[in-house]
Amino acid sequence: MEGIQSSTLKNGLRVITDHVPWVQSVTLGIHIDVGSRDDPDKKSGLAHFLEHAVFKGTKKRDYIEIACGIERNGGYLDAYTTKEQTCIYLRCLDRFTEPALDLLADLVCNPVFPEEEIEKEKEVVLEEISSINDTPEEVVFEDFDRYLFRRHPLGTPILGTDKSVSNFESSDLTAFMANFYRPENMFLTATGNIRHAELAKLAERCFSTLSQNLTPAPERKPFLPGQYKAFSRTVKKRAHQAQIVLGSAVARHDRSFYSLMVLNTLLGSGMSSILNLELREKLALVYSTYSSIAFYDDLTVMNIYAGTDSNKITQTLDVLASVMKSPELIAPAKEELRSAKSKLLGSFLMGTEKMTRRMSHLATDLSYFGKYIPLEEKTAAIENVTVTDITTAARMLLEEVPLSTLVFKPMR
Repeated sequence: MEGIQSSTLKNGLRVITDHVPWVQSVTLGIHIDVGSRDDPDKKSGLAHFLEHAVFKGTKKRDYIEIACGIERNGGYLDAYTTKEQTCIYLRCLDRFTEPALDLLADLVCNPVFPEEEIEKEKEVVLEEISSINDTPEEVVFEDFDRYLFRRHPLGTPILGTDKSVSNFESSDLTAFMANFYRPENMFLTATGNIRHAELAKLAERCFSTLSQNLTPAPERKPFLPGQYKAFSRTVKKRAHQAQIVLGSAVARHDRSFYSLMVLNTLLGSGMSSILNLELREKLALVYSTYSSIAFYDDLTVMNIYAGTDSNKITQTLDVLASVMKSPELIAPAKEELRSAKSKLLGSFLMGTEKMTRRMSHLATDLSYFGKYIPLEEKTAAIENVTVTDITTAARMLLEEVPLSTLVFKPMR
């Protein structure tokens, strides 16, 4: 079995394959090292809008051919944008790999941005922004980031704003693509029933028009640890339920990567998490509560979320403060730590049975670490996390820096 293999095309595009011979499909993804934190000043949402715009037409295909072509062969096409990465991907039956790769390459090599279609897509994205604004749980996280990162690009919404999106022009898309959609800033992944040599040969042809840009790409503005200033805000909103987010930001610390993952699992992942057991099962304060952790190029951010009744905000905040200092989190019993590690391992290992998840894990490794981390190495790293490691990780995120708090309080 080939396993994970990689090579680099003549133009500098990296190609990485994950050979999975027991499936009859291939998941192809083109990953671009650009996200909302790279949006130009006063053009927030441009990276996300470009992800939409490439579907509107190329030199060879109109938007109907793009939308219907892959589905006629039983596959599907999709894309997403994060704060640091854009991904356009598709899944198809293995016998359609060649036309599917040709389509994927066409989207990133030959988009034409038809004026009429771009104007229509602005309306689509404005509706997407409206749907986010109608979801308090989404808005509270966007606002938390805005306060957390203040005037830094990491604090701008991925989708942009009504004003910024409305003002986009085709020239903005062309310039942004020239700056970031360059082979040295991208990589191609393939997961499924595909041989590396076969894909590399196809990619050499399909991506031949993609050339390196001699002008350096714009540098990503760093977020330095000293820039984090804790805040506490309560904002009145037209909503039925109070939304609470706590969090902190610390400098990137690779040696604690898996300890932080286990800590997050212990705190707020799943029904057996400390947050769920305390706030929902024991006290019935919430319907939903969880924690999440985000690893960026230069920092790590943890968030804790709870949705509760407006009359229970103070009690919920008190319980959250207690949980952050509890021995169950700071110095968990070995049995509880073992359970959290098993939960995290289960997520990783069962994820290998889903091709899009395998692709996502592979892309995350390449983007964050610059290399693929073998599953055996990840498993060993998680298994080796100790109680002392959890204590160190908890102090790093919850004690060494003050927590920030944002509360959306329903208007009466």
